[in-house]
Amino acid sequence: MGANARETRVKVAVVQAGAVPFDTEAGVGKAVRLIGEAAATGAQVIVFPEAFIPGYPKGLNFGLVVGARDPAGREEFRLYLEAAIDVPGPQTARLAEAAAAHGSYVVIGVIERELGTCYCTVLFFAPDGRLLGKHRKLMPTAMERMIWGFGDGSTLTAVESPYGRIGAVICWENYMPMLRMAMYAKNVALYCAPTADDRDTWLPTMQHVALEGRCFVLSACQYLRKKDFPATVRVTLGDSPDAVLMRGGSLIVSPLGKVLAGPDFGGETILTATLDLNDIGRGKFDFDVAGHYSRPDVFQLIVNEAPMSAVKAKS
Repeated sequence: MGANARETRVKVAVVQAGAVPFDTEAGVGKAVRLIGEAAATGAQVIVFPEAFIPGYPKGLNFGLVVGARDPAGREEFRLYLEAAIDVPGPQTARLAEAAAAHGSYVVIGVIERELGTCYCTVLFFAPDGRLLGKHRKLMPTAMERMIWGFGDGSTLTAVESPYGRIGAVICWENYMPMLRMAMYAKNVALYCAPTADDRDTWLPTMQHVALEGRCFVLSACQYLRKKDFPATVRVTLGDSPDAVLMRGGSLIVSPLGKVLAGPDFGGETILTATLDLNDIGRGKFDFDVAGHYSRPDVFQLIVNEAPMSAVKAKS
């Protein structure tokens, strides 16, 4: 079926699993396996957590204090940079093959490398294996700013599908009202929220987003233990190798805020739900934040979607 055809139901999956931190090939292999497992449930859209390849560095401080760095932290960053992936590149090709093999849309968080900078990125793959686009996290949170660069407006991506447009907003980007409004204005139907936030407060945040955008929200978080990290890096959180550093909490929410799956805090799992896409129109009957419930005579948002580059060559 073509991308512009309209489906009224779709089965979706959010994958709650731990990364294989700093091990790119093992992480890609695990993602490929989990794409197969999620697709075996009948899922046509599969969402992975933030930074699934090559991992979210939970508990690492890279030797940073204000005004100083240490040599061990520089080496930890070098290892992280080396584990990050090129987009496109051989790792994205393997993920694309897996999406095509199972005929599913795949939305997955990765750490992307460009020059000497890492970016927290979400990739969108089509059921035919095409890499449809990416979104780079606009604003890394707190210490993330020391290891990840800032995205720009050129990757506020919403891709077409038979189930409506699919977009992604990463972790605490979901607390940025103007970013959310920019995505709502793109008429996102499946609002993906890969995250590293496993707190109890994440559920009401996702319910608010679903109600505000009158969209389905699919949020995936990792289930990660201290022992998942290699001995070559210093993890300061957790008092034992079995300490849980990220406890999951993945979930799926309807456009009227009903929790359809999750949150799950029990370990690695794949949560699924069959969505009635007509619920989006039913919800927008009384609230369309970028449409009839907006007041452009009072409020307007200007979004710069031009790519920003430090160097621009002139011919």
